[in-house]
Amino acid sequence: MREDKIGILYVVATPIGNLEDITLRAIKVLQQVDLIAAEDTRHTLKLLNHLEISKPLISYHRHNEEIKTEVLIEKLKEGQSIALVSDAGTPGICDPGEVVIKKCIEEGITVIPIPGACAMINALIASGVDTKEFTFLGFLPLHKKLRKEKLEEIQKSQKTVILYEAPHKLQTTLKDLSVFLEDRQIVLARELTKIHEEFIRGTVKEIMERAESLKGEIVLMIEGNHEIEIEKSFENLSLEEHYKLYEQQGIPKKEIIKKIAKDRGLSKNDVYQEFLEK
Repeated sequence: MREDKIGILYVVATPIGNLEDITLRAIKVLQQVDLIAAEDTRHTLKLLNHLEISKPLISYHRHNEEIKTEVLIEKLKEGQSIALVSDAGTPGICDPGEVVIKKCIEEGITVIPIPGACAMINALIASGVDTKEFTFLGFLPLHKKLRKEKLEEIQKSQKTVILYEAPHKLQTTLKDLSVFLEDRQIVLARELTKIHEEFIRGTVKEIMERAESLKGEIVLMIEGNHEIEIEKSFENLSLEEHYKLYEQQGIPKKEIIKKIAKDRGLSKNDVYQEFLEK
């Protein structure tokens, strides 16, 4: 697979669990490239044996990414075409790949994506959570300050938020989320495409009770903050319109003032004062 004596980097998605979840195009590329750069060569060898493909493998993971990127670039310049694969799913999405892809673009080397499985997308489409807009944050930072900033971002986000988490860190992450999310709904997806595939739905605290000893790769989907949407919708109402909205529901005057104050993030005295001024 050569083009003007310069190789092509193919970014190949591989199965996230079930080995049948690989495209015909991905199989064809793996059969035809000169070399496969793999996150874990032992893991990739199992897939290649299953597909009855024999190819030279080179290790390419987080700890050797900088060094091996230069090696891959040289091989591509020599005319070898390379398939980049991670242990599971799509390379570059919380997996090695971003560095060599950027370098290829800088060097004018063609990069071709070969679509396929991606854990966050498959988790999202079966979650029942809003899919129109979403934010993917990968793994939460371990650094306390950065972690707190991300948790605050999740708290305020009106979009669905998607996180990855390792099973041994799950309870800690759920505990942190419970402080910021209160009764927000989340969905936990694990072991996607495997025999024990499971979706657990509920509030953070409900999930914590059911997630004591879960195993496998985990995706968390968090519903957007609808309270902010409600607050913004009230901002478009005048004070009189806001009052009439509750008055038509037969709510007593004192309760209306309390509700308006809460909706607008004001004190009851501020609301009283605004009415008096008007």
